[in-house]
Amino acid sequence: MIGSLVATAFWAMVPAYVPNNAAVLAGGGRPIDGGREWRGARLLGDGKTWRGTAVGTAVGVVLALVLNAVNDPASAAVGVDLPRFELPAAVALAFGAMCGDIGASFLKRRSGRERGAAFPGLDQLDFVVGALALVFLVDPSWATDVFALPVLAVVVVMTPVLHVVTNVGAYALGVKNEPW
Repeated sequence: MIGSLVATAFWAMVPAYVPNNAAVLAGGGRPIDGGREWRGARLLGDGKTWRGTAVGTAVGVVLALVLNAVNDPASAAVGVDLPRFELPAAVALAFGAMCGDIGASFLKRRSGRERGAAFPGLDQLDFVVGALALVFLVDPSWATDVFALPVLAVVVVMTPVLHVVTNVGAYALGVKNEPW
């Protein structure tokens, strides 16, 4: 039971887990806020770019389509009927994750935190909130079928753990400047 919940939660969230990492790799370019400030601080900062948002979203959608292509053998291998991604759900998960991260950047700037500064809780769940909010808005029947309450509970517990482990690993490998 727990194993199937974890497998379903992880599989369903992969298109939301990956976009921000892809955005970092493709980063650079024009900042979304265009350098504008509000109340003496940047709206978002140089780390939130149009290119990163577009590439992150595209990578998340392509990944969902790849997961659809390998769904049958993956489901058989883990013994769970893993969800298939409808295109609107795939776009909503990927773009919603990017929007959640952008929203967190806005909140960080409002609280006086600099780019890369830790904001416990927000750093681990910002993209999850954005992805889930958008997928429930854009494709509510798919979202309701996939993200039943037990699956949502696993996502909320599993995501911060995965976030910490992957960030500490990336920091240890020298890929990230800070371990959060």
